[in-house]
Amino acid sequence: MPGAHIVVCAGETSGDNLAAGMIRAAHALRPDITFTGMGGEQMRAAGTETLIDVSELAVMGLWEVITQYPRLRGLLRRMQRHLEATRPNLLVLVDYVEFNLRLGAHARSLGIPVLFYVSPQIWAWRQQRIHRIKRSVDAMAVLFPFERAIYEEHGVPVRYVGNPLVDQVAAGDHDLRAELGLAPGQRLIGLLPGSRSGEIRRHWPVLVGTARCLRAQRQDLHFVVPLASGMTEQMLDDVAPRDGLPLTVLTGRGRARDVMACSDLLLISSGTATLEAGLLQAPMIVIYRMAPLSYTLFSYLVRVPHIALVNIVAGKRLVPERLQGAANPEALCAEALNWLDHPEELDRIRESLGQVREKLGAGGADQRIAAAVLEMLDSGRLTTEPHAAHP
Repeated sequence: MPGAHIVVCAGETSGDNLAAGMIRAAHALRPDITFTGMGGEQMRAAGTETLIDVSELAVMGLWEVITQYPRLRGLLRRMQRHLEATRPNLLVLVDYVEFNLRLGAHARSLGIPVLFYVSPQIWAWRQQRIHRIKRSVDAMAVLFPFERAIYEEHGVPVRYVGNPLVDQVAAGDHDLRAELGLAPGQRLIGLLPGSRSGEIRRHWPVLVGTARCLRAQRQDLHFVVPLASGMTEQMLDDVAPRDGLPLTVLTGRGRARDVMACSDLLLISSGTATLEAGLLQAPMIVIYRMAPLSYTLFSYLVRVPHIALVNIVAGKRLVPERLQGAANPEALCAEALNWLDHPEELDRIRESLGQVREKLGAGGADQRIAAAVLEMLDSGRLTTEPHAAHP
């Protein structure tokens, strides 16, 4: 379809990254396609005109969504009006489930085909959402091999495309320790509080408190935090001052992976970042805290033994998870010290994390999702490939 128009809607930094890879691969095959929609700097760099930036949507949790609902509703209406005015040939929704399913249902009412890229975690909680998904999208493209069977069982066209992180995440040759001027024998601890404003508010004080506890007992430690897109040093200091700590703040794209690749240990917020760290075989302690109401609902509904993606993909607990009250400076400090005092245990964890890349299979996910997009663009539907064709 020459001169086609595709609207892409991503609501978070991770979705912006996934969408950008898909857009670049699709443009390589069909340079004449116009992309517009909602996203961030990576989608814009890939050639997309964005109406709404992802920074306007960075909320998570039941309580946070309730308090931000009027603003989110206004942003949804802007995207709906964009669909009505432009009538694109295809809508591609990237994660950000509640917002995007509403947008998908509206697109289908306008006769616009809808492809949803990145499955919501219906295998973990709220399995009944499969019925709403079936009403709101024409096809699914999923990142993990175990997700395909769920959609096949309910008659939703699905394509397993693999995970782009397999191609994107590889240990480079950048020496972060030399950049920071660390002396031989100094230990580096990476602090990754998350990218959403709510995650910063809840996690950063815990991580700063843990760093102070560790530093009080080990003078050879240096700490480093990579700033996510849209974050500033002042935002961190407004939440929890880091004065007196040997702590470096890194800015710029790709710094999180430098930290993952070069740190002795990570204290990291649950999310896509744990999968990136797993692919880099970085020892980590995973934390997550949320608003009390959100956590109560989460505890009641979740039906899986793990919450960290790195453990979910492996199918077992490779790294510890510390949630809510268990994610406190004293407990995290004690666990981190135990690992630092037993480097052979850190080596064992690094070795076990090699399973993550094995589980995710071959690379080439950007090219496969681009092929699915073009198939939907040309025919309005997505065929189901035989299992032998899986990456």
